[in-house]
Amino acid sequence: MIEIKIYKKTGNFAGNKDIAKEIRAKEILPFIRKEDKIFLDFENVNSATQSFVHALISDVIRKEGIKVLDKLFFKNCNETIQKMIGIVVEYMQDTGKKN
Repeated sequence: MIEIKIYKKTGNFAGNKDIAKEIRAKEILPFIRKEDKIFLDFENVNSATQSFVHALISDVIRKEGIKVLDKLFFKNCNETIQKMIGIVVEYMQDTGKKN
């Protein structure tokens, strides 16, 4: 199990796509096949942009398939962040159906 504390990297606003890409490249993708669970902890993060969440997880879903969400867990998400995650996951599911 791996836990990634988003606040430590973004502060209370997760909006920088470059930071999201770095988290994805260095902390999610190298371990997603080895670990049974990866927790993305949004504690103390008040808001996140859709582009941040997209940069964080869309490539993981694209490379590993939608079932990767069985290993990827989102902790301490407020309603705004939950909505952003939901939008991105729904988009990726729709994209997968078109391919």
